[in-house]
Amino acid sequence: GLGVASQRGSHPNLGTALPSGLATAATWSPELAFAAGRMIGHEARQHGFNVMLAGGLDLVRDPRDGRDFEYAGEDPWLAGVMVGAQVRGIQSNHIISTVKHFAFNDQETARTSLSARIEPLPARMSDLLGFAIAIERAHPGAVMCAYNRVNGVYSCQNAWLLDEVLEDSWGYRGFVMSDWGAVHSTIAAANAGLDQESGWPFDRAQFFGAALKKAVLDGAVPRSRLNDMAGRILHSMFAHGLFDYPVRPGGDIDFAADGAVSRQDAEAGMVLLKNDHAALPLAADLRSIALIGSHADAGVLSGGGSSQVYPPQGFAVEDTSTSGGLTAYLRSSPLDALAAQSRAHLTYDDGTDIERAAKLAARSEVAIVFAHEWSAEGMDDTMRLDGNQDALIAAVAKANPHTVVVLETGGPVLMPWLRKVSAVLEAWYPGSRGGEAIARVLTGEVNPSGHLPVTFPRSVEQLPRPALGGHGEPRHRHGPVEVNYDIEGAAVGYKWFDREDLRPLYPFGYGLSYTRFACSGLTAQAQAGGVAVQFRIRNVGKRAGSYVAEVYVAGPRSAQWAAPERLGAFKRVELRPGESTQVRLRIDPRLLAMHVAHGDGWTITAGDYRIVLARDAATPIEAVSVRLPRERLPER
Repeated sequence: GLGVASQRGSHPNLGTALPSGLATAATWSPELAFAAGRMIGHEARQHGFNVMLAGGLDLVRDPRDGRDFEYAGEDPWLAGVMVGAQVRGIQSNHIISTVKHFAFNDQETARTSLSARIEPLPARMSDLLGFAIAIERAHPGAVMCAYNRVNGVYSCQNAWLLDEVLEDSWGYRGFVMSDWGAVHSTIAAANAGLDQESGWPFDRAQFFGAALKKAVLDGAVPRSRLNDMAGRILHSMFAHGLFDYPVRPGGDIDFAADGAVSRQDAEAGMVLLKNDHAALPLAADLRSIALIGSHADAGVLSGGGSSQVYPPQGFAVEDTSTSGGLTAYLRSSPLDALAAQSRAHLTYDDGTDIERAAKLAARSEVAIVFAHEWSAEGMDDTMRLDGNQDALIAAVAKANPHTVVVLETGGPVLMPWLRKVSAVLEAWYPGSRGGEAIARVLTGEVNPSGHLPVTFPRSVEQLPRPALGGHGEPRHRHGPVEVNYDIEGAAVGYKWFDREDLRPLYPFGYGLSYTRFACSGLTAQAQAGGVAVQFRIRNVGKRAGSYVAEVYVAGPRSAQWAAPERLGAFKRVELRPGESTQVRLRIDPRLLAMHVAHGDGWTITAGDYRIVLARDAATPIEAVSVRLPRERLPER
């Protein structure tokens, strides 16, 4: 989902790396997500691929998950809309995209032995709702089932997931492919709804092929099921033009144009978390700036694992000393990009000697510390910056009160030094042109407009499970490791913090700007198929910028919702100084409803619903009430 990726080898496929999935989600722009998908889908065609293993949609239930950087945040509506847009972009090239990993692959620790425990109702209102939204918006050609078990049954042979929910309830017509090494049977998997064993050399045995043929001849797998398996694969191939527009590898890739798409995505997704005394953008008359840490002289960090993209110019820094595999920095130097944007004298220090770095900061007008947390498939992290970076930032901030921190992380991190620094910019893993994107935001050529797609906790004690399930267990344990997702159920992320009355470090939806916006005139009206919402946004500052309007909905007490509020709708708008616009949004009726506990469909409880226009999940601006009648909604 971050670009054309391949396993490390002597001749990897070369491609443009998008920013991380969380960075794209932080744009809150389906249009940018579509453009990003269209770009990487085109590169896939040029390389001769007609299926991309993209569409990462597992909700961020735990900010320590090592693959959170590939996903689209903690809210099913935001994730479903954004991933659906990217998948549509990919498939606009007449190739197939998956959505993955179906379902509840929400941590990497013990991922092959984990069993996610969750009741059907909260399951349908959380991760599965996100998948449903993406599937109905994008019609992906394939769904990839996950490594983990769900309620004791492996995902790739889980009849409730694949047959009952995906195919019967949602009417999905494409095919289900396995993750690499996620198949554990022939008869159970085939009869439950698995259509393709994708990466069988990673499985314990080849469960399809000859074994499937025998099962069909023996009558253990009906011939009708075999026909269905083949039919679903062919349906997707025809529906997405694989026969009408066959791929022909070898075409030229315009890496400059594709890099511009990646850069725009990165710029729009960067989140300004703190900006005391207008420390950013950097003043044009600065004489000296110190850049410290994280190879900022050479490049920007990328996430590890199977999503690693190999750029045509090679990596700026490669480190294979970690147990998790290759740590790679893409060749886009923040130092070089900032030198092209600023007239100040720039000096770089690698940050390995804290005392030396602090001395450089003390004799500079501004110090910018580039801090990182590397994440990768197959391992979870701690929400802490790697190595001694917390001590480095504290020392630099003590030496220079004008200290800016640029975070290159796979997700939320703890910030024990937060009060000591002037500004914090979350740059995520910013992709092939990330150095340029960071420089353009720091100097004000681009106004930061990203908003958090995940909550930043104050500590691990605020999480539903302070200790990761399966931590310390053997990696290839045979018995299941149960992780209880019923603790939070559908109250994932900001909903958990709201329900438990916890104050996070930064709430879901949070993001600052170099300009100011005012919202007013909120109205809401019940309509068939949801609630219509209107309000006006005005740029009351002195710079052009983008604003992400967020609308939340709270149900009546009698509805017994899983959480006090849910995200109901959002819209990103661009406004010049003094410009205003009227925004009209519609709240999907499923976001006003509870899923039927036993069966398909949704029920809206009669009563008053509070519609909230907010800056983020914790900061309301205006609220109105709308009365809704009881209504039963179909599943699709």
